[in-house]
Amino acid sequence: MIASATDTAQAVRSGSTSARAAVQACLDRIAATDGRVNAFTSVLAERALKRADAVDASPRRARMKLAGVPFAVKNLFDVAGLPTLAGSQIERHSPLARRDAVLVRRLEAEGAVLVGALNMDEYAYGFTTENTHYGPTRNPHDLQRISGGSSGGSAAAVAAGQVPITLGSDTNGSIRVPSSLCGTYGLKPTFGRLPRTGSYPFVASLDHLGPFARSVADLAASYDAMQGSDVADPSCAQRGIEATLAGLGQGVGGIRIGVLGGWFRSQALPEATAAVDAVAQALGTTRLIEWPEVERARAAAFLITCGEGGALHLDDLKKRPQDFDPMTRERFIANALVPAAWVMRAQRVRHWFARRVARSFETVDVVIAPATPCVAPPIGTAWLELGGQRLPARASMGLLTQPISAIGLPVVTVPLWGLSAGAPHMPIGVQLVAAPWREDLALRVAAELERQGLCSAPVARGL
Repeated sequence: MIASATDTAQAVRSGSTSARAAVQACLDRIAATDGRVNAFTSVLAERALKRADAVDASPRRARMKLAGVPFAVKNLFDVAGLPTLAGSQIERHSPLARRDAVLVRRLEAEGAVLVGALNMDEYAYGFTTENTHYGPTRNPHDLQRISGGSSGGSAAAVAAGQVPITLGSDTNGSIRVPSSLCGTYGLKPTFGRLPRTGSYPFVASLDHLGPFARSVADLAASYDAMQGSDVADPSCAQRGIEATLAGLGQGVGGIRIGVLGGWFRSQALPEATAAVDAVAQALGTTRLIEWPEVERARAAAFLITCGEGGALHLDDLKKRPQDFDPMTRERFIANALVPAAWVMRAQRVRHWFARRVARSFETVDVVIAPATPCVAPPIGTAWLELGGQRLPARASMGLLTQPISAIGLPVVTVPLWGLSAGAPHMPIGVQLVAAPWREDLALRVAAELERQGLCSAPVARGL
């Protein structure tokens, strides 16, 4: 069993184990399981062991918050010496990254050790990680099911016990969807909280970066290590660093909690609403919160994604469309034809929605919503039956996440188990949504649910 990040760091700091031993254990686990899961696109064994030896020899080791903790990153993060694939074939032939992404450097400055890069949907455009170029990442809890996306490799690597911490990106739900489907904890911070320097963009107006972990403490520890503004990312706010790990034991006293209704109930299957109800009961809340025009907010996020995503890849779509993943090519081509006037109107709707939602946080501090409409469907599923409609499965996995990321709110996703009548062995996630810059409150609520035993992220059995 791979130890948690906080336990590993404690052991390495105290000298009861070495960073090399911790890293080697993860490399062995990856070698034993990834042939079935397909989470990794690159494993950096030589680099990782060299870095682990440097941690062991460092005079700072006893003060490193993440001493010897192995981690891996979605392959849209720059890793020195590798092409930044972003899940594509096209970028395979791009110049190699000259230095690591800023978040990778910040984690390693605290003693963490990068062990590899992880599979994803091409250019982050998808919710399933059924990548034609590199193969699908399979859900560790049921290898016939999707891992979610676009950060599917990031969630699967944690769920498979390959590494205790991974990094992913979230534009419309790409941390929260795979967290829900793979049964991990995930954090999408406030837009602008963590710098995106050294990552391949998808939609600059909506892109976030954040961590996955198997415990709330690991999630908070990694988040704390990455905080801080960066002048190279103009969207990254100049805000003070706010430690969250130390506050996890404060409980939820004084935190006003509500439950999102309306769209967030109608677009969810019974297992998703049951998960929300269980969390609400555990937290002792019955307060119902209604956000206006959620469907329009989701449509606005969709149009902004279309406009920016299509424009970003327009030259390659013209010159080499055959090199795109067939799962994304036609959507990118259609996106490139979206009128600019539509995108401008979508931005106005988005800002209107943000102002209206801000009013709800005058009466509550955290709101609860399902993360996905259902548990992970089988690989290759084309359609979902939802709310009396037949909807495309790939796009619909983000129905409940897109309206929230459209306005940049911080969210912690927590996993629950045994709520699907058809798949009781599969997890499903609940979103804990806080006001901007209040990641600490969402993490405190998550820690309380973990303390009660309602939420947990065990390593998948049978791999």
